[in-house]
Amino acid sequence: MKRIGVFTSGGDSPGMNACIRAVVRTAVYHGIEVYGIMRGYSGMIKGEFVKLDSASVANTVQRGGTILKSARSQKFMTKEGRQQAFDQLVNHGIEGLVAIGGNGTFTGATIFEREFGIPTVGAPGTIDNDLFGTDYTIGYDTAVNTALEAIDKIRDTADSHDRCFFIEVMGRDSGYIAIPCAIGGGAEIVMVPETQMSEEAVIETLRNSWRRSKTSFIVVVAEGEKEGNVTHVAARVKEAIPELDARVTIIGHVQRGGAPTASDRLLASQIGIAAVEGLMNGMRNVMAGIIDRKLVYTPFEDTIYKKKMLSQSFMRMVEILSV
Repeated sequence: MKRIGVFTSGGDSPGMNACIRAVVRTAVYHGIEVYGIMRGYSGMIKGEFVKLDSASVANTVQRGGTILKSARSQKFMTKEGRQQAFDQLVNHGIEGLVAIGGNGTFTGATIFEREFGIPTVGAPGTIDNDLFGTDYTIGYDTAVNTALEAIDKIRDTADSHDRCFFIEVMGRDSGYIAIPCAIGGGAEIVMVPETQMSEEAVIETLRNSWRRSKTSFIVVVAEGEKEGNVTHVAARVKEAIPELDARVTIIGHVQRGGAPTASDRLLASQIGIAAVEGLMNGMRNVMAGIIDRKLVYTPFEDTIYKKKMLSQSFMRMVEILSV
């Protein structure tokens, strides 16, 4: 393999630049040319290719976001769009791809390889930590620490004013961000998509604590919670317990930005190296990940369709520590 491309797709996550850097420098180390593809599949269709070398990725390991930008492409979902993307790759002599992203990115890569034979190795770049085939995704650790810092500050206000704060964290359909934030932030309740905690159970728990003279509370709600969004849950609780001073805070996209933690920089670097060397060894349609501190390659099909289960030991910790 003489020339490869690297791109980021979907939501940005802290550590993507560290992964790009690792991909580029690993390729250079092995004598392979590497091109950055701007704005994901959209840029692939338009031919937005930039040749990269070691100097191109200097001073990027500590930066959040992605220097290659990111975008969602409706056109790539069509056969015509994928044909245009393939033609651009052929014109630039690109023989393999490193895709940094999540489920949607890997789904597109799977279809693309099936139609045109371009091999892709994926790197799990998402703060949600919801991809099967790796213990942690790139950006997850940073997102948790960012959210936890915000919760710590909100806790001060909750305690000072005897309030109940309902705090929504990101995570799509996963509670992987919410659970460690609840444990580390001393939350009384956490609502995540993986459990069946009803609004009634939340109300009963808060009411019992209120009767025991507890006056401040933190309720962490994952954005994909089945009971409804955080504003709806807070309104329902306020209606049931009028004496409770309930407030809502949505931490939002601040969780996706900022300098990556040391853990994310290390993880991104490991996976970036593994992605390039996977391509060199003839791998295709697999995601590089770390499980039990060991490098593994998981087929895209498993990564996309298999469910990554939330640790029940974490849920038990929340139950014990919130007493």
